[in-house]
Amino acid sequence: MQSGADEGDVKIGFLGGFTGPIESLSPAIFDGAQLAVAQVNEQGGILNGRTVVMPSADTTCVDASAASNAADRLVNSENVTAIVGALCTGATIAAANNAGIPGNVVMVSPASTAPAVTTLNDNDLVFRTVPSDAFQGAALARLLLSKGIDTVAVTYVNNDYGRGLADAFTGEFQNGGTVAANLAHEDGRADYRSELGNLASTGAQTLVVLAYADGSGQTILRQAHESGNFTQYVGADGMVGDALINAVGASVLEGMIATRPGTPDIPGAEIFAGMATASGLDPNAVFAAQSYDAAFLLALAIEKNGSADRAGLSAALREVSSAPGEIILPGEWEKAKRLIAAGTAINYEGASGSHEFDENGDVPGVVVEMVVRGGTFVTLGFIE
Repeated sequence: MQSGADEGDVKIGFLGGFTGPIESLSPAIFDGAQLAVAQVNEQGGILNGRTVVMPSADTTCVDASAASNAADRLVNSENVTAIVGALCTGATIAAANNAGIPGNVVMVSPASTAPAVTTLNDNDLVFRTVPSDAFQGAALARLLLSKGIDTVAVTYVNNDYGRGLADAFTGEFQNGGTVAANLAHEDGRADYRSELGNLASTGAQTLVVLAYADGSGQTILRQAHESGNFTQYVGADGMVGDALINAVGASVLEGMIATRPGTPDIPGAEIFAGMATASGLDPNAVFAAQSYDAAFLLALAIEKNGSADRAGLSAALREVSSAPGEIILPGEWEKAKRLIAAGTAINYEGASGSHEFDENGDVPGVVVEMVVRGGTFVTLGFIE
């Protein structure tokens, strides 16, 4: 049965990694999506006054079966119209292949960055509001080279996220530097000393860890510090969270370099920052703005589609997110409803980007440099 068969609540599901290696990051991402839902409901609701609700499910991030089961519950038991998520790439791919695509459900991930999402055979159902790691990995490489770091040892979590990010990073880094080692590791283990020994034997002083803040990345950094073999630590978006610093130690990670998808200098970013702060949400939380945009875009697409049915939603999503059209900024739900009702084209310009989806459902983006200073991750600016 498709969502929309009755005139009750309109359901937009959320697939998150509430347990597992990104559990400290997931609550803020969920809160970002819920902020969008709250604004829709506060400004008159959707489809002639119906209420949007957001049932959620846990993918664990790393268990494909759990992700498939979570998506199946949202698609076939909750009968959601669309889904924000999943977050980790493997979870998004499993959820899409086993439930989302068969159920004709549009999914918009705010956090799945691996290049593997681009090539999904998804019937134009899987989108993301975050740029591909093909972009982030190359930006991280250029950043290190610009700092005179020309030799690195790399370890990456052995899944779609880790492999895609490592491939992009090493491919770009080797244009001017040396990758002394590039080793995969399995998440969830208690001991990585053997892998660290192999990495340290290369003599590289910079250790690049492409993993998760609440998983292998945390353990590897702790054990790397104990070994005393590295002088510089580097990570990407999956490692950016103060929970990592609290677990490993602020003095240990002081000066750690990292990257994450950033927000270009657009009006929606400042608007979101104000709204998020007012609601008690850190506007700089990793992927919170992207999650807000995913939920708001799906609500706009449902309104544009004229029903809570799944059919036609993909085309409607492309319509509300693309120029030309009258600009809709974050929080402008009443304005959007009025324009849609009048048959006027709209173009959502979001909290984290413009979100002009390409043929694969991908968006362009920017990457920001971060560094650990004084016990927290500090944003330094965009990477050219």
